[in-house]
Amino acid sequence: MGRTLDQKIKTLPKARRAKIEARAAELIAEEATLQDLRKAFGLTQTKMAKKLRVGQDTVSRVEKRTDMLLSTLSGYVEAMGGELNLVAEFPDRPPVKVHMLDQVSGRKKRAGSAKKATRRRKAASA
Repeated sequence: MGRTLDQKIKTLPKARRAKIEARAAELIAEEATLQDLRKAFGLTQTKMAKKLRVGQDTVSRVEKRTDMLLSTLSGYVEAMGGELNLVAEFPDRPPVKVHMLDQVSGRKKRAGSAKKATRRRKAASA
C-alpha cells in the first residue's frame, strides 16, 4: 500500500522539511481570497460593510464572486488600506503595470457630472 504525503515528508531530514514548510507558507501567502485578506486584517464582514458603506450581505456576495468590476475590487482593497495594482505578464517581455486603475475613481466622478449636465440640458430645453 502507498504512503501518504505526510508520511513521506516525515521521512525527510529536518532541514529539508523546514525548507518545504517555508516554501509552502510563501506560496499560500502569495494567493489569498478576498475573505482571507479581510480576515488577515481582523475585519468582520460587518466592519467591512461599514467601511464600504454597503450592507453585510453585499460584502458576502462580493467575496463569493469570481468575476467583478475592477472598481469593485479596487474599492474593497482600498477599504482595507491597500492599493490594487494590475500587472500584465507576457511570455517574452517584462511585466507591464497597467495604469488604468489610477483613473477608476476619476471616471466615476466625470460620469456623474456628465449625467447631471445632460439632465440640465434636457430640463432647459423643456
